[in-house]
Amino acid sequence: MREESIGLIIGVSIGVVIGLILAIFAFFCHRYHRKRSQIGNSSSRRAATIPIRTHGADSCTILSDSTLGPESPIKSGRYGMPFWLEGFKKSSNMVPASGLPEYAYKDLQKATHNFTTVIGQGAFGPVYKAQMSTGETVAVKVLATNSKQGEKEFHTEVMLLGRLHHRNLVNLVGYCAEKGQHMLVYVYMSNGSLASHLYGSDVNEALCWDLRVHIALDVARGLEYLHDGAVPPVIHRDIKSSNILLDQSMRARVSDFGLSREEMVDKHAAIRGTFGYLDPEYISSGTFTKKSDVYSFGVLLFEIIAGRNPQQGLMEYVELAAMNIEGKVGWEEIVDSHLQGNFDVKELNEVAALAYKCINRAPNKRPSMRDIVQVLTRILKSRHHGNHHKNSLSATDEVFIDPDQLETMISVTDHRREESKDNAREVYDEYNVVSS
Repeated sequence: MREESIGLIIGVSIGVVIGLILAIFAFFCHRYHRKRSQIGNSSSRRAATIPIRTHGADSCTILSDSTLGPESPIKSGRYGMPFWLEGFKKSSNMVPASGLPEYAYKDLQKATHNFTTVIGQGAFGPVYKAQMSTGETVAVKVLATNSKQGEKEFHTEVMLLGRLHHRNLVNLVGYCAEKGQHMLVYVYMSNGSLASHLYGSDVNEALCWDLRVHIALDVARGLEYLHDGAVPPVIHRDIKSSNILLDQSMRARVSDFGLSREEMVDKHAAIRGTFGYLDPEYISSGTFTKKSDVYSFGVLLFEIIAGRNPQQGLMEYVELAAMNIEGKVGWEEIVDSHLQGNFDVKELNEVAALAYKCINRAPNKRPSMRDIVQVLTRILKSRHHGNHHKNSLSATDEVFIDPDQLETMISVTDHRREESKDNAREVYDEYNVVSS
């Protein structure tokens, strides 16, 4: 009887242990499959963390790897593609998540003459000029197949640019995820990057001052759209001259959204960006905001003014000049020598004063991108008044007039001209108060 009781106890104990083992195994299987299913649903909200680019687009150095795990959070499928892409039907020409067309690898291979038409080098792979069979010219960025960061950049750009559309953003027209390759297809920008024009060796081809201010306004409008027009707002995180591309009409567009994040995601992340353009507050706190983009834009403005690379002591040069500047005047000492004195001193000082506000150490004292667009628009409007003093504003004297619309204004009678001059003088005084 006693032996039977002992056997019963042993049997029950073994059964309980086996049951616990099966329960634990089932629990972990459930968690694994649940995590796998959430990757595709939440990846569009997940931020890309890409190494800091210390030499423009040619090399990269990581400042912090505190948020990087041993593996990429986006697992790869059997062809090296993330599961969210591998699951799409190859027969479909549109990606449901992004709305962008998928290009065939063989078509891009043919359009780039077997990938021999290199026009640039990105941080994670080369960029090629491609002539499609339809006659369309595009730019193809090929991301390194062995780079987890390149895979993240690919994913971020496809998901973001699939929904972002603005005349001052470089349009992503499609992608290719085939044969283990990740490629991004963009609108071709025939005049290259802003950096290539600022640092060109031929003085005769240097950007004139008028064009530099218009380029600055184009960039500001692109960032204003990201901050205030996109839903949810997007923080670019890598504004620099090599990421500003120029079309055949020399209109500027913001490019390279591999580092970008939606504002709603966690703002505490590994520090990523390009040395020389990084917000000091972002470096010290690890928190990025819209004002981080504003700081980078301020550095870009000084780069446009001085024609000097931020990675070669631009900001030290600016701070040294600021010590000798009284109020808002005196910035002409840092101006690009390639301009050979062909610039408006008053306009230069106004743009430089705006740039200096953008790089204020205190983020809350920096202007918003909307404020910046308004100030640059006013500067160009004042230029128009100076060059065409016979034209005037309407009786309402609207302050926020787009310079593109000024050509449509008609002349007024001699009697109204004197009145308009008085009104314009009041607007000028108001602008000085706002800018100070």
